[in-house]
Amino acid sequence: MTTTTELTLFADYFQIHVTDAEADGDLSDAWTDQAFADRLAVARDALGVGTTVNVYVSVTVVVLPQEPGDDCAEFDHVVEAGLEVSSGRLMVLGCTDYGPDAATFEVPAGWNRVRVSRSNLARAARADIDSHKSPDTTEKVRIQVWPAPESPAKIIKRWS
Repeated sequence: MTTTTELTLFADYFQIHVTDAEADGDLSDAWTDQAFADRLAVARDALGVGTTVNVYVSVTVVVLPQEPGDDCAEFDHVVEAGLEVSSGRLMVLGCTDYGPDAATFEVPAGWNRVRVSRSNLARAARADIDSHKSPDTTEKVRIQVWPAPESPAKIIKRWS
């Protein structure tokens, strides 16, 4: 069964987090120079998604039973990574949000694959601090999650 949820998150420090709801989500060592370039920091139980703006972004979370088809042509930047969600509860939040108040999603316990597809990046970058004031300039982030074996991160499409 597929579930879709719309969120608006504050991308403080130009990032949002996707973590196991019961993990500490520590990404302090994961933000390497390469992670900044890829806009994706990867730890075993947490992902940091780099954003173009440091304001509110529109986030769509889609929990899927299997890998989705490839629609990367519709997006500016697309990355994937494996994420261990031992608790079976995935949490999606701004990096300075309060965890207990964050949105959580039921996913299969164990390894999952997370694909992050971002769009409207040029318009959001031009509007900068005012980007969230209009849907035409708001950065859009889609997070798709499905059960999959552990596998390394990969960049599917790079925006620069």
